[in-house]
Amino acid sequence: MEDRFLQQLKKGVLEMLVLKLICAEPTYGYALLSKLKKRSNGRFALKEGTLYPILYRLEDEGMIRATWSQGEGRTAPKKLYEATETGREENLRRQVLWRDFEETVDIFLEGDNQR
Repeated sequence: MEDRFLQQLKKGVLEMLVLKLICAEPTYGYALLSKLKKRSNGRFALKEGTLYPILYRLEDEGMIRATWSQGEGRTAPKKLYEATETGREENLRRQVLWRDFEETVDIFLEGDNQR
């Protein structure tokens, strides 16, 4: 059973990471699952039931758009996700927020809370 604290940490950053990957290049849901798992050394091995609500939320908020694509050598269509201008701007904003947050947490972890 996964640690509850670790679950909460993951939940807090997943949307940011998914948006970052889509901003890097248009991609399919399955490819996102693979990229998240590979780039995180397995720490973000998600199930579809975790990823797709994030994608729907990002789409509802206008940060990404989904289009149906035939795919390469496939007969079944797949959804291709790509970032909108709003999504690219939000991606950068979230990265700045994350860096500021990370810096603040590091101050506490390093014991330098004299600032």
